[in-house]
Amino acid sequence: MSGFASTTDLAEKVISFEELGPGLYGYTAEGDPNSAVVIGDDSVLVLDAQATPQMARDVISRIRKVTDKPIRHVVLSHYHAVRVLGATAYEGAEIIASDVTRGMIVERGQQDMDSEIGRFPRLFRGKESIPGLTWPHLTFHKRMTLWLGRREVQILHIGRSHTAGDTVVWLPQDKVLFAGDTVEFGATPYCGDAHFADWPATLEAIRALGPEKLVPGRGRSLVNRAEVDGAIQGTIDFTTDLFAIARAGVARGASLKEVYDAAMAAMRPKYGHWVIFEHCMPFNVSRAYDEAQGIDTPRIWTAARDVEMWHALEHGTAMKSAELER
Repeated sequence: MSGFASTTDLAEKVISFEELGPGLYGYTAEGDPNSAVVIGDDSVLVLDAQATPQMARDVISRIRKVTDKPIRHVVLSHYHAVRVLGATAYEGAEIIASDVTRGMIVERGQQDMDSEIGRFPRLFRGKESIPGLTWPHLTFHKRMTLWLGRREVQILHIGRSHTAGDTVVWLPQDKVLFAGDTVEFGATPYCGDAHFADWPATLEAIRALGPEKLVPGRGRSLVNRAEVDGAIQGTIDFTTDLFAIARAGVARGASLKEVYDAAMAAMRPKYGHWVIFEHCMPFNVSRAYDEAQGIDTPRIWTAARDVEMWHALEHGTAMKSAELER
C-alpha cells in the first residue's frame, strides 16, 4: 500500500495574513486550513484554533503584530481535529461552538483525532503539544451575537454541509463572512462527514447574507463579491456533481469501487487541479455512496476504517469491517 496521498505532502506553505476590513483578518496558507481574526474595541475573537498549540502560536504571533488586545473568544467552525486541537494556545479564551458540534465531539472526537493525525501528518506539526480533545466552554443553538464593544459579531450554525454542526462568523456591518469549511476556494472540499443533500441550500443561505468579502476554510481570502460568488458556486458544483455520480451508481447497483472510479474519471478534468483532490476523493466518494443509500448520519471514521477504505479504493481489495457496517 502506498499510503494516503497526504502522507507525502511535506512542503511548507506560505502564510498570508490579510486585512479584509478594519480589524478583520484572514490567516490563509495556500490550501491548508485557515483561521480568521476579529479585533473589537477591547478584545479579539479567532475563528478556528488550528491543529496544534504550536501551529496556533503562529496565528497569535500575527495577531500580536497588529494589536495587543487580549484574545478572549475562540469560535470552532466545526469539530474536526485539524480545526480545534490548537485551542490551548489561546490561554484564558472562551471556546464557543454550536450545540451540534459539541455533540459530535462527544460522539466521535477521539476517533476523528486519531484518524486525522494519521492521514495528514504535516498538518499536525508539534502534535506532542496537544493535551487532548478541545471542549467548548459555551455552546449555542442556531445563532448567537457577541458585541466586541461597538462591533457586532454574529455566530451562526448555518446548516448541515461539511458537517452537521457547521458554524460561520458574520460581520454584518462590514459584510465580511468567515465561512469555515462550508465554502472552499481552489481547494477540494472534504466531504467525509458531509450532508450532500443539504449542502447547496446551506450555501444559498450564506449567499443570501450578502457577503462582499469571505475567508473560506481553505484557499485565499476573497476580496470582492464576484470572487465570493465564484467560491460559493464552485463548492455547490463540486458537491452536486459528486452526489449525482454516487446516486446514479447506487441506482444501478454499482460497487463503491465502481462509483469511485466513475467519480475520478468525471471529476478529475474539472477539479483535479484543486489542492488535496487525490487525498479527499476516497473519503468523499465513500460518504456520498453512503448518503445515496439513505445513510443520513455519517459513519465514524477511525484509523482502521481509513486504511481499509483507502486500500480498497486504490488497490481494488475487498473492504472488511467498513463494508460490514452497512
